[in-house]
Amino acid sequence: MTNHLIISHPREGEYPEYLEQYIELVPSNDLLEYFDTQKESIASVVANCTEEQLLYRYDEGKWSIKDICCHVIDTERVYNYRALCIARGDKTEFPGFEENDYARNAHADRRDIADIIAEYNAVRTTTILLFKSFDEEMLDRQGLADTRRRSVRAMGYIAAGHELHHVNVIKERYLA
Repeated sequence: MTNHLIISHPREGEYPEYLEQYIELVPSNDLLEYFDTQKESIASVVANCTEEQLLYRYDEGKWSIKDICCHVIDTERVYNYRALCIARGDKTEFPGFEENDYARNAHADRRDIADIIAEYNAVRTTTILLFKSFDEEMLDRQGLADTRRRSVRAMGYIAAGHELHHVNVIKERYLA
């Protein structure tokens, strides 16, 4: 990538402490560069899985790989919406979202993995374009989501790190 704003790691105070686990997973200090050079994604990890692997649950009540993929997509969409609103100066306090309700109602196990991967790719493309559109002032803006303050910049890193977290979970608990 050339001639883009460097979106560096968020600073302390730009996100709730419990989300640091995701931010720390993103290896680059430039979010757009990370997206451009990302070696593993949910899509690349699951692309060659069998249907049996995609539907496997390592314990009762745990999600399948398809559920995880749809969860990552949904979460990235939610973070993008929040980032867009806050970047544009919207003062709305955004509610949390219940990930288990989203997963249950996504009916991911009924879906074809090629469609899920296509959806992931489309959402990631919009994430990149959205974050490319932000300037430094927009990235620094903060708003409330789930009663906790976070910056636009932090939401990009949280989405990227959240995906990496789930890539690791799939590799360790489903495909090991």
